[in-house]
Amino acid sequence: PNNEAALCLARDTREEKWRKIGEEFKQQMAKLLEYSTWNFENKFCLLQAELYYLNGCHGMADLSYQASITSARDHKFVNEEALAYELYGIYLVENKMAVKGIQQLRMAMYKYKKWGAIKKADDVKNFIELVKQSVTLWNQEAEPMNEAKY
Repeated sequence: PNNEAALCLARDTREEKWRKIGEEFKQQMAKLLEYSTWNFENKFCLLQAELYYLNGCHGMADLSYQASITSARDHKFVNEEALAYELYGIYLVENKMAVKGIQQLRMAMYKYKKWGAIKKADDVKNFIELVKQSVTLWNQEAEPMNEAKY
């Protein structure tokens, strides 16, 4: 896997080796940031967001995802903006903020289309549909519990 994917693998597998690869890559990115904020700021913020998420620092993760989106938008990197929206949306969905997550995923879909990545936009659209189905199931499972209280 590539270095960026290491943090996702660390979160999914809880294997320390993936966290270490992700942290080392963030350090490399920090060095590149010294040479060109324009090119590397959004990537650094996105890696930082993923690390914060991995470490359970949700407030900082949220801010870092937003900083990555803003930086990519300000520097006109539509593809990077799409990726940041997508990862932010996944983060929100995984942390039971599905409505806000779907909003971010829709932005990712729009940005991927704008960039010309139609297949990727379709993949995000399919993921949104899965999330909607899951939310419907969560709500149906929660309803009987609520009724039992009354």
